[in-house]
Amino acid sequence: MSRRFEAFLSLSVELTAFSQFDLLGTGLAERYLATLDKVVGSEIADALLAAFAALPPPEGEARIQAVRTTILGNELLGDVARALIKLWYSGTWFELSSAWTERFGPRPANITFVVSPDAYVEGLLWKAIGAHPAGAKGPGFGSWAFPPKIPAFPALDSKT
Repeated sequence: MSRRFEAFLSLSVELTAFSQFDLLGTGLAERYLATLDKVVGSEIADALLAAFAALPPPEGEARIQAVRTTILGNELLGDVARALIKLWYSGTWFELSSAWTERFGPRPANITFVVSPDAYVEGLLWKAIGAHPAGAKGPGFGSWAFPPKIPAFPALDSKT
């Protein structure tokens, strides 16, 4: 695993709140990094990874605030990071806003598209809501008779 890919995976863990195990389990991490490079260019992708690498240590409120200001609040990186979050959750790259393209220039690959058929099926949103993607990964005959089981997130479960 290259350092760049490791950095991308760590950033994705932070942005999605899913573990590295879950993200690698989708089988799409390398494709998503390639998508990021293709759409915004490796220079902007590298700037996003560098901004992430410069954040304070993971523990504490300073880290959360730094992600909000340094990445999500950044004019160049914020929209890109939010598009990356949506990519992980839905399997779709959503076109960056016209305000972003007016400021930083149009990108030929910046259109809304589904990365692959697997991307829809492996979208994190299904795991987050405890459901199955329509038309794929069927839960089995008669499963409709039971209410969905939504898994508890460890961070949220600790207060109960």
